Amino acid sequence: MKIKTALCSFGTSGKFFHAPFIYNHPGFDLYAVVERTNKQAKEKYPNIISYNSFYELINDAAVDVVIINTPNITHFEYATMALHANKHVIVEKPFTTTVKEAQALITLAKEKNKLLTVYHNRRYDSDFLTVQDIVIKKVLGEIHEARFCFDRYKPELSNKIHKETPGVGSGILFDLGSHLIDQTIQLFGLPNAVFADIGKQRTNSKIDDYFDLKLYYKKSSVSLHSSLLVKENNIGYILHGTNGSFIKPKTNIQEEFLLQNLLPTLHNFGAESEFDFGVLNATINNKLVREKVPSVTGNYMQFYTSMYNAIINQAPLPVSAEEAMQVIQIIEAAYISNRERRVIELSTS
Repeated sequence: MKIKTALCSFGTSGKFFHAPFIYNHPGFDLYAVVERTNKQAKEKYPNIISYNSFYELINDAAVDVVIINTPNITHFEYATMALHANKHVIVEKPFTTTVKEAQALITLAKEKNKLLTVYHNRRYDSDFLTVQDIVIKKVLGEIHEARFCFDRYKPELSNKIHKETPGVGSGILFDLGSHLIDQTIQLFGLPNAVFADIGKQRTNSKIDDYFDLKLYYKKSSVSLHSSLLVKENNIGYILHGTNGSFIKPKTNIQEEFLLQNLLPTLHNFGAESEFDFGVLNATINNKLVREKVPSVTGNYMQFYTSMYNAIINQAPLPVSAEEAMQVIQIIEAAYISNRERRVIELSTS
């Protein structure tokens, strides 16, 4: 029996980052979608049910899992309704707009005995998986400094109105920042403190489109940077440790494949070319090593495989809601830091 899964929208997220993986996973059934106007999903997936509203979708008793891939400001409301309708829930990042909302959803999911996770898909990117492998194997020894960047060059305002509208949950820190913060937590845990510079760089921008965060740990620090006005944006990860350094280009190979309608079932899906390999410069076993490091191949399908095992076999979720809440905790602290121009201590309890 396949897990009947429903999408709350069929924009870029639904069309490219969810539907291809659900449809091609043997354990899932791409069962339903909400499309208020254009019925594009029905054209691509003829057997899918296309509902006109979210309310119709969650009232379908056959739906097992609901994916909340709507604008950030709706995540809490829609996830709450889906849980009350006794559905398992996958929320697009960012999880919520506040820690208070995140905690409320975690409590509700436990009360309803339903699974709640967040689609931090960039954990399964080749660039991050390669960096993670370097860190886990302690190739660089003890890391004392790192810088992660997720930059783009988009000087013109987006035609996606919800992305350019100011308000709670808007801006680049909630968008691209959620990825970088989640990756940092995966590598180093929750930091002790944060300092942030957040602002607007594009002409006529009404939302924050730039940030530079400093996350402080006991013996190290991590800088996170994102801007929509960086033309040379290939450097993604820089790590310095007691044994040496590792520099890895920022890649979006899966995104590039998906936008070309290449399916995740391809044998080379998510595989980077040698051009995108990172460079290691370190002393290993008393020998100086400077070489390119082949990238680990990523595939967002791993998220859905983990989700399937969590539902069917009670295995751990691909992303715990508590981990996703820590991302929001750091974002909240970052905005306070930017406003008050000071370092904000974080509660690690």
